[in-house]
Amino acid sequence: MNNLQLKSSVATLSVVSNTVLVVAKLFIGFLIGSVSVISEAIHSGVDLVAAIIALVAVRTGGKPADQKHPFGHGKIENISGTVEAVLIFVAAAWIVYEAIAKLMHPREVEGIGWGVAVMFGSSVINLVVSQLLFKVGRKTDSIALQADAWHLRTDVYTSAGVMFGLAFIWIGERVFTGADGKGADLHWVDPMAAIAVALLIVRAAYKLTAESAGDLLDRALPTEEVERIREVLAGFVPPVRGFHRLRTRKAGPSRFIEFHIFVDGQMPVKESHALSHRIAGRIQKLFSDASVTVHVEPCAGDCGQACSEGCLLTPNQREQLHPPPSATSD
Repeated sequence: MNNLQLKSSVATLSVVSNTVLVVAKLFIGFLIGSVSVISEAIHSGVDLVAAIIALVAVRTGGKPADQKHPFGHGKIENISGTVEAVLIFVAAAWIVYEAIAKLMHPREVEGIGWGVAVMFGSSVINLVVSQLLFKVGRKTDSIALQADAWHLRTDVYTSAGVMFGLAFIWIGERVFTGADGKGADLHWVDPMAAIAVALLIVRAAYKLTAESAGDLLDRALPTEEVERIREVLAGFVPPVRGFHRLRTRKAGPSRFIEFHIFVDGQMPVKESHALSHRIAGRIQKLFSDASVTVHVEPCAGDCGQACSEGCLLTPNQREQLHPPPSATSD
């Protein structure tokens, strides 16, 4: 199974699992009158939409470059992650609205055991599916799958929170009894748990937005990846005497890397061409699906600012290649 098939398979699994959870949570939420369970159904509904978007994104983003899209379709995955983040914010706002309304107009939650059961099942299912999405997303460097995984992982925590909130109500009604023999009124815990769910969702949405939208703005690759590129270039000394204009960006799982290298001005074109291919090949071994562009320039030996910042030669090597005028005047 290739990367595209693998990504498509786990994205389809996410769609199926979220569909089941939405139906189950809505049914139980309305049955027992729990706004926190219904809010979790809405959250799972957002997860379902996100899963569908992720499925479309990985299938579309996996298409090869064509005449109209010479750099490929990778950014569709970044767009997917950004849209998913916006959906999370919308869902969080709706949950808070419903929870406040429930606090102002309390309603008794009945059949709490069913609510606890469906939340427990939701946590387990989403934990398993999100773990799989994370694994495949990181393996294939898919931002769409990782965004979907964050959706489900957040659902794990929020479902667990709602489950413990309902359990607290159930236990409190039986343990904390008043003089009249009635249990304590703890139904405010349900909408408060829903608000806590919303806050967790907003936190996840903020992180997801920063991660997915950054690459839409052609943000440079992480510092550690840029350092690995520099290490590759340093491994080609002395044919490569230095470099400059190193620029990097990412679109979905695809990386685009370009730079200029300085070589001996007397180096034959054929030899410099072969050298640039070897450098590109070494970098492509480090990063899957990387497009590397190498521009060759002659080393003038004047060590200007642009050259000195990326110079790979030691002071001794630099002096041997370009001895000062006093050393050659005799």
